[in-house]
Amino acid sequence: MKLLVKAPAKINLSLDVLNKRPDGYHEVEMIMTTIDLADRIELILEEKDIIKINSLNRFVPDDQRNLAYQAANLLKKKFDVKKGVTIKIEKNIPVAAGLAGGSSDAAAVLRGLNKLWDLGLTLDELAEIGAEIGSDVSFCVYGGTALATGRGEIIKQIPAPPICWVVLAKPFIGVSTADIYKKLDVSQINHPDTEQMIDCIRTGDYDEMCRNVGNVLEDVTLNLYPEVAQIKDQMKKFGADAVLMSGSGPTVFGLIEHDSRMNRVYNGLRGFCDQVFAVRMMGNRHTLD
Repeated sequence: MKLLVKAPAKINLSLDVLNKRPDGYHEVEMIMTTIDLADRIELILEEKDIIKINSLNRFVPDDQRNLAYQAANLLKKKFDVKKGVTIKIEKNIPVAAGLAGGSSDAAAVLRGLNKLWDLGLTLDELAEIGAEIGSDVSFCVYGGTALATGRGEIIKQIPAPPICWVVLAKPFIGVSTADIYKKLDVSQINHPDTEQMIDCIRTGDYDEMCRNVGNVLEDVTLNLYPEVAQIKDQMKKFGADAVLMSGSGPTVFGLIEHDSRMNRVYNGLRGFCDQVFAVRMMGNRHTLD
């Protein structure tokens, strides 16, 4: 038996860090939304008690380091599953890009194995399990658009943002989220207005949404990686309505309302950057169907 599951990337329309917690994590407020750039996960039921990862991408580990492996292994242990699975990952989301590619793969495995292994879990239950794997996995279980708080695992759904294009550009570098957070000085943060961003999304005010994007990790990454700042400057120059780094970077995205300007930004960046994508926001939550 086989099952195909999509694992979409996410962007942060707003990312704020409130303080450092006693457990070593940071308390965050993030508004995240899924976009139509996705890995494809094929799950193949195995009668033997094994978990195998297959990927043609040399940057994707095929062992216990892979979050998709960890997701399958966690479900097996929690529910004493004696069957196994081969997980084939067709990687379309850039690796170490600030787009939650690995977390989304893990979330897709949780949703898919829930069906393949006939576990009968709800999305809420899967999201709770996902929180044990990584901070973004809970959001990726649900998809759609949400406010994420705590260390990122407390999810509150909000409406889909106004329809627009998202142009993403990633330089040929990877960024460690842990390293960026280590270098963040919480006392020096200029906090974005999370509530204002939620209001803009709820009212469908595209212009105000563009004015309220913000990411407190951006200054840290831009200082460490000048090429990220250059991409941001180029994207603004080509005419994106709003430009922001996603997550800890290094991917930069631009929000663009009109097709003609999207083409100008996309084509301009293709001559400047390694990986460029033009996609739409997805807006809707995943289902278990």
